[in-house]
Amino acid sequence: MAQAPDHQSLIHALGADLAPVRPLRPPLWRAVGWALLLAALAALLAWHYGLAPMLTRWRGAPDLAWAALGAVLTALVGGWVALSLGVPGRPVAQAWLVLPPALLWIGASGVGCLRSWLAPDTVLATAAGARGCLEFILAFSLPLSALLVWLLRRAFPLRPVLTAMIIGLASAAGSASLLEICHEFDAAATDLALHALAVGLVVGANALCGGRLLQPSRRRHVG
Repeated sequence: MAQAPDHQSLIHALGADLAPVRPLRPPLWRAVGWALLLAALAALLAWHYGLAPMLTRWRGAPDLAWAALGAVLTALVGGWVALSLGVPGRPVAQAWLVLPPALLWIGASGVGCLRSWLAPDTVLATAAGARGCLEFILAFSLPLSALLVWLLRRAFPLRPVLTAMIIGLASAAGSASLLEICHEFDAAATDLALHALAVGLVVGANALCGGRLLQPSRRRHVG
């Protein structure tokens, strides 16, 4: 009669070749790191350009300040939501938390379409200036998106495409809030259309590329 297997020996044999896994920091702590990076970039831009031009624009058009506040909140909340979705068991409904600040950002920015009627003396963006805004948002959104994907490199979001889209929204919002520091023009329809195009491109690129990178089957482990 065969001897019954030794369960303890079996457990030790199965676990002998397993490498220890370093636990991820809580999403809130990683979101704080994301917020500190945005703050550091904002401080560098403020040091280079100064805050006086931005504050002058805000005094003349308070809706620009509300739009900037909405962009900052969208970046911060969106970053935290994306990192939270990488934790199994977190409800997908958390994704809706990014909606209120995004609506504030979009709604206050939309007032810029009436800028020439509300404040005829404001300086509106030229075609070249609006294109520069597009390039700024795209240029900053790429490394910011890459950072959030890197922070999620050892996580396993159950909705990788949704998570990647929120990463794109948070990165685009962060870039738009940084742009406000060095933006030389008041928002108008053409400028806002290119801003919307930039955000759409960033979110779409993240959905296509970031969603693939966040899928466990395609994950490349780093460190």
